[in-house]
Amino acid sequence: MATNRSRRLRKKLCVDEFQELGFELNVEFKQDLSEQAIDAFLDDFLADAIDANGLDYVGGEDFGMVCLGERGSVSEEQRSAVEAWLKGRDELSKVEVSPLVDAWYPGNAINASA
Repeated sequence: MATNRSRRLRKKLCVDEFQELGFELNVEFKQDLSEQAIDAFLDDFLADAIDANGLDYVGGEDFGMVCLGERGSVSEEQRSAVEAWLKGRDELSKVEVSPLVDAWYPGNAINASA
């Protein structure tokens, strides 16, 4: 694909100055946790960690991607807030939060302008 793209196309493709950042997360629940406790945790997670920080979550109950709820990038402060919230929960035995990555093309490097 050509690298000399118009501004409109760069915006449509979410590349270069329009790159959007998010982060991946991977959690493991304690083995003795009931389905009701997992459901309650997920409800709390979506309300207190995701919605409260203006974010969206795409994924399952143990792995997913967190992006901004509107066009744009997740900030390092938002990523840290979600990580702290997850690490403060007793239901989890493991929490892994990735650094910020390109939300549309995870293999791409992060631009300095993003």
